[in-house]
Amino acid sequence: MTQTPPFEQRLARAKFRAWHRGTREADYMIGGFFDRYHGAWGEAELQWFEALLDEDDVDVMAWALGTQPPPPAIAGDLLTAMQRLDYVDIPR
Repeated sequence: MTQTPPFEQRLARAKFRAWHRGTREADYMIGGFFDRYHGAWGEAELQWFEALLDEDDVDVMAWALGTQPPPPAIAGDLLTAMQRLDYVDIPR
């Protein structure tokens, strides 16, 4: 039986994965979303984000931009927040 890592460890892993997607555009959108909202997340929000991180960048970008409908497991308040994200701090 595998044990789930502690919340803070999963959050740190999610941050890394959010900022290392493979394309700069996806890094900024997904990583910027993480930086903006993760401070208020609980278990349910982190599980949603971990599921989002398992998806292809092309799909995540299309859902966030509203050019493709998201699957039911991704649709909801957090995706709406991502769709409304109008500015992200870009690390230098």
